[in-house]
Amino acid sequence: MNASEEKAIKIIREMGGIIHTAEAIKKGINPKTVYDLRNKHVLAQISRGVFRVAELDLSNPDFVTVGSRVPNAVICLISALSFHGLTTQIPHKVEIAIARNARVSHIDWPPIKTYRFSSEAFEAGVEVHQIDGVNVQIFCPEKTLADCFKYRNKIGIDVVLEALKFYKQRKIFNVDALIKYAKICRVEKIMRPYLELII
Repeated sequence: MNASEEKAIKIIREMGGIIHTAEAIKKGINPKTVYDLRNKHVLAQISRGVFRVAELDLSNPDFVTVGSRVPNAVICLISALSFHGLTTQIPHKVEIAIARNARVSHIDWPPIKTYRFSSEAFEAGVEVHQIDGVNVQIFCPEKTLADCFKYRNKIGIDVVLEALKFYKQRKIFNVDALIKYAKICRVEKIMRPYLELII
């Protein structure tokens, strides 16, 4: 590696090992250097314009890519259930919520499924998790369960009930939070009988 490539790798490592082309330019890294490092397999391209140090193992590269490329999105439904350990389902797409009028950035990878949420439903229950140095927005477990009840016809009631069963097995079972998010998602009447069965 030449001096400019070594300097670029040092900067990228200091940023957590992931960089966007636009960030590279701001940091004084020539885009040609980034692509040369990719061609030498020192950097791996995660998605269009997003690169990571190839030797780094990412714990969740799909979420990292979504967090980097679609920062206005919130991981939701089965993807959020999976993150919180509330499902045996393996999501084939990263499911994201965005505000009703928001623009979605196009990404080549990973495949995503977008859901448009009203502003109240979109802003409620958002947690920010640092995954491999990238801030990723994910709905909290209780909000995710309420969303799953709302979208039960799309994802399957069996998936929702399995998630509720896993949630009940946790030490923290927050009925008040579940009801609060059920009201926001307008599924309180649907959720209450299921909650009464397991409480």
